[in-house]
Amino acid sequence: MAPRPRRNRPAGRGELNEAAHLADRLQSAGYSKRDIARIIDRDPSLVSQFYTKNKGAAFVAALRDVLTAVEAGGITDLPELAVIAARRITRRTTASGATARVRGKAVLITPTGSGTGRVGAQAIASGSARLRPLIAEAARLGLRLAFTVRLAKSAYLHPSGSRTDSPGIRRDVIQRADHTEERSYGSAQTGGHDAADFAQRVDAAGGDVTAAVHQWLVDSGRIHADAQIIHLEVRTWRPH
Repeated sequence: MAPRPRRNRPAGRGELNEAAHLADRLQSAGYSKRDIARIIDRDPSLVSQFYTKNKGAAFVAALRDVLTAVEAGGITDLPELAVIAARRITRRTTASGATARVRGKAVLITPTGSGTGRVGAQAIASGSARLRPLIAEAARLGLRLAFTVRLAKSAYLHPSGSRTDSPGIRRDVIQRADHTEERSYGSAQTGGHDAADFAQRVDAAGGDVTAAVHQWLVDSGRIHADAQIIHLEVRTWRPH
């Protein structure tokens, strides 16, 4: 489903750079600044700096391609748009020639133990590394976790709502028009998973969170071995 058009855009701003103009057009098409940040795989604060600090030149080519995909190609899915953007984004280098660091999306665990981290296609392809600190911190704090994955419907071994498959109830399953399906594994109600156990799985996979989750799904008989995860979200909480 295409995003709903956004209204009440702020007026009266000074001259905008091209990245900000492109971001404005994407927002007019219904995407939030957070959505745009997910598409270019950067922190949302960077998108705001297109307007306030004249940043974003390195993302102009990617944003142009994304806008074309949205307006001419009818593509609205964030992971697909992220793949399109990734082809045109290159990491800048420092004066010494080293690859510059970028500010990724922050992960946060609140004092109550609640935390969430999610990644799309581009980050998943590189192992969902930004989720590793969240899982490690959850393990250190003795928390529980759950995760939601999105795969092609044919990648699952059990039909949605099957009691053989977690969650066993259809309200935790989201079916999409592109023949993919999101399923959640674990919750505060069912007890979820031991974060320490999953942290060990991630370590055993060389820090690759995607591989660790994929292996758990295969080992527990929930997906085909050649299935590909295209969206991953991890949630944490403190057990009662």
